[in-house]
Amino acid sequence: MAHPVLVLGIGNVLMSDDGAGVHAARGFDHLDREDLKVLDGGTLGLSLLVEVESCAALIVFDAASFGAEPGAVRTFTGDDMDAQLSGKKKTAHEVALFDLLATADLLGRKPERRALIGVEPDRIDWGLEPTPAVASALPEMRRAARALIESWTS
Repeated sequence: MAHPVLVLGIGNVLMSDDGAGVHAARGFDHLDREDLKVLDGGTLGLSLLVEVESCAALIVFDAASFGAEPGAVRTFTGDDMDAQLSGKKKTAHEVALFDLLATADLLGRKPERRALIGVEPDRIDWGLEPTPAVASALPEMRRAARALIESWTS
């Protein structure tokens, strides 16, 4: 395990599209790799620090507002991820993810290879399932993660 990869799904599964990251992680194919760990981070925030600081590469699945149509998927890598997280926050876990990475950075342990695979939410309100637009985007989020993992570990 020279370069362990952490795939982290975050969000609140009780709030429809806000849980998209968790839904994406739960259905993520582990690719039969020993250097890959997939976690449902839910809304755990800073308690995930030990996981983040111990990985060499980090992929985060999350609902993210970036001004596109609901269900649109976008990958933010490295500094672009940091910039996306430092913008206006719509949910509490966006603040927690920013704080999580900022803390890892202060400790000198922020993964150099990091990406946020975000899906534009349609509705963030009480509900156990994502909206149809976001649910149909989950496979695309997973494909984007697989492509990153292959490019980072080959």
